[in-house]
Amino acid sequence: MEAVIIDSGGANLASLQYAFERLGARTHVTNEARMITSAARVILPGVGAAADAMQRLRQSGIAALLPALTQPVLGICLGMQVLFRRSEEGPTDCLGILPDGVRRLRAEPGRPVPHMGWNQLCALHEDPLLEGIAPHDYVYFVHSYAVPVSSNTLATAHYGEPLSAIVRRGNFWGTQFHPERSAATGARVLANFLRLA
Repeated sequence: MEAVIIDSGGANLASLQYAFERLGARTHVTNEARMITSAARVILPGVGAAADAMQRLRQSGIAALLPALTQPVLGICLGMQVLFRRSEEGPTDCLGILPDGVRRLRAEPGRPVPHMGWNQLCALHEDPLLEGIAPHDYVYFVHSYAVPVSSNTLATAHYGEPLSAIVRRGNFWGTQFHPERSAATGARVLANFLRLA
């Protein structure tokens, strides 16, 4: 397998697997520790609530396993958020792989929460995951919580204030948007992930 997708119970597993198939990549959905630790690359998807996601990851033993992985790991949407230390949603203690916290988006007139739809990326740093991504390319978001911009932020999006759209710490990357729903730009992000070693 070129990548293992952790079975996080989310509704986007099939669409994510199909997005990789369109790139010619073989993936497998699992929560089996042996397959995850031996995979060339690991994807942690997620939709729903942080507390529920962390409960599933702890019950399966994956929460203890994830921080020790040394291969490229990509967290998507809620899967990115649980890479951080803590989420205001709940509030919930998360994996702590990245040090910052996840905050609830503030609703404003004309800016409802959840943030749902297409928004532009603004790259802050060069990174292999961003190769071939043009300035201000659009990607698709669905989320009510977000990570503030920090030294781990590779690219931002703006929704009333800047928020982390892509993050990285070591071999862990995260996208707040859904690359599997983000047309050509999202496909390029996934293709770039498949090239990471």
